[in-house]
Amino acid sequence: MSIRKTIALLVMLMLGQYGMAQKRDKGFPDYLSPEHAVNTVTMVMVHDVVGPPIAARYYAYCMMGAYNIVAAHDRQFPPLNKFLKSYKTPYEPDTANKAYDYRIAAYYSILESAKLLLPSGYTIKDDQGAFVSLLLKVGIKQAVIDNSIAAAEKASMQVVAFSKGDHYGQLSALKRYTPLKEEGHWYPTPPGYFEALEPNWRTIRTLVIDTSTQFKPAPLIVFSKDTASAFHRQVLAVYNASKRLTDEQINQALFWDCNPFAITTSGHMSIGYKKISPGGHWMHITGLVAKQAKLTFGQSIVALTLEGVTLMDAFISCWEEKFASNRIRPETYINKYMDIKWKPVLQTPPFPEYTSGHAVISQASAEILTYLLGDNFKYEDDTEIPFGSGKRSFSSFRQAANEASMSRFYGGIHYFDSINNGNAQGKAVAGYIVTKVADAGIKPFK
Repeated sequence: MSIRKTIALLVMLMLGQYGMAQKRDKGFPDYLSPEHAVNTVTMVMVHDVVGPPIAARYYAYCMMGAYNIVAAHDRQFPPLNKFLKSYKTPYEPDTANKAYDYRIAAYYSILESAKLLLPSGYTIKDDQGAFVSLLLKVGIKQAVIDNSIAAAEKASMQVVAFSKGDHYGQLSALKRYTPLKEEGHWYPTPPGYFEALEPNWRTIRTLVIDTSTQFKPAPLIVFSKDTASAFHRQVLAVYNASKRLTDEQINQALFWDCNPFAITTSGHMSIGYKKISPGGHWMHITGLVAKQAKLTFGQSIVALTLEGVTLMDAFISCWEEKFASNRIRPETYINKYMDIKWKPVLQTPPFPEYTSGHAVISQASAEILTYLLGDNFKYEDDTEIPFGSGKRSFSSFRQAANEASMSRFYGGIHYFDSINNGNAQGKAVAGYIVTKVADAGIKPFK
């Protein structure tokens, strides 16, 4: 065999192995890790002070374009319309006879969708430019980059069009919410006395669950000022616990605070702090455990997409109950009937108490991640380092969810029935979603 033919054969073998590696999706460079794109989206939302339910909506939509690209490349992943009830339009990348990299396209689509959806999305242009510069630096050809971006833009435009049908654009036209002055109902709390956050969120179109009322929680304990009542005992539990919290319990409360805009007062001066949302915390967890588990690029995108979808439906379900029951917060009850000077460890969020949003979305997140990666998945959560807290270690997603739920009791902003019934509500939402994605053909990655 001639040297030329030998070299040609070696090149063909190398290209064949590269193609097989691409198809198998085993291993990918860090600069293509999807969690980097998600973190970019998160920081823009932190800048914009995006509320928890809205943030969940953005995460879900920002991941869908990337999911479509991955599913078009690898048919082991079903199209979105197999488990999203209203997603009808099939996606096929316009890449016939064109060289493109589906991973670059999927990564870029996350940024592109955020650029089109977020209030300050225009700032992501700089991140896209930096990403392209990095691709060129590592030797990706301009034509491949251009074709990948074209595929990304097509995927993002389709998802943005889909997002416009979820009624979000009509929220501002709905009747303005006025707090009820009757006893037992939620009322704005100090220090900001903010108006209710998204009181009409129940009208947002769900993605997988049938309706916002499909998973209503167990009935709450009825409001009462009677010191012998079950409700007063719940309030007393919050009040008494606040007097003897351990350092560990305070650390848990602060670690899971996830308040997009917390206010600290000093004399007549108020200082606001921007933080990650609860959904942003769980999206970060999903990204870091996907990396730890050495998931393929496609699996990582699927995990982040399913987490975003689960967050969106869980928040819709929770917000339906919050404004249906409209229950008073511990801070309001204690200040009015027990101790006017009492303050909770955490700033009380601006919406009704029942059920606990942290309980609902944390349990839902834990269940979808447990389905994908298994129980007893040990990991170290570094999400809160940029926001003033250190790392915490967990032996499973369910342990983390249970801690997140209880942190709201330690923080002085939720009663026990809100946490316990919120836990059940979140598990029910996720259980339904797990059934749908399993039926669609998404198998566990463990």
